Amino acid sequence: MIHELAFGVYPYIAITVFLVGSWARFDYAMYTWRSGSSQMLSDRGMRLGSNLFHIGILAIFAGHFVGLLTPHAVYEVLITTAQKQMLAMVVGGIAGALCFAGILILLWRRLFNRRVRATGSFADVLVLVLLFAQLTLGLVSIRISAGHPDGAVMVMLADWAQHIATFRTDAASIILGAHWIYKTHILLGLTLFLLTPFTRLVHIWSIPLSYLWRPYQVVRRRQPTLHYGRRS
Repeated sequence: MIHELAFGVYPYIAITVFLVGSWARFDYAMYTWRSGSSQMLSDRGMRLGSNLFHIGILAIFAGHFVGLLTPHAVYEVLITTAQKQMLAMVVGGIAGALCFAGILILLWRRLFNRRVRATGSFADVLVLVLLFAQLTLGLVSIRISAGHPDGAVMVMLADWAQHIATFRTDAASIILGAHWIYKTHILLGLTLFLLTPFTRLVHIWSIPLSYLWRPYQVVRRRQPTLHYGRRS
């Protein structure tokens, strides 16, 4: 019963809250829809940590989306299941290492930089801690995946995700025998989706794609203003 609720029902609760909650926040609290950057308070480590984190997390998200939701018949034309798992382990490991280094820097700033900590909130720290835990689980799962290079577990996890995406009722039974690391990774990932509308994570909806092709901003130095005094 608990397994069915966790992996058959909870995914739909998390996704529903993610979608409806994000819409409600945008509609009723538009001015809170922001990333809440702390760079103006202290830029020490901000640029490096933020760049590493965002590059890594975008690659991880894209890899999970394509890897889990692409039907097996599509990629088996090009690569085998074992090759797909090896590709996921290598690319995911590199992206995960970059993201992990970035989250360490950002978490250190949030906890030990006095100015950043003073203006932050409990939700800001909670998000970083949960992301840190999720990345740790993901990196540990790579080591576990290396123990079964045939890709069978990856196929099992993809089957579960595709069953959830297509509203099939037997999804939970597919991963009944999966390692607890994978199950914890799934539950924590769903929890992050659940919390997104109530935290700064909501800004993931506002991906500034136009930034890639917008023209350069021309900044001119301000000319000094001359003041002429009146003679009495």
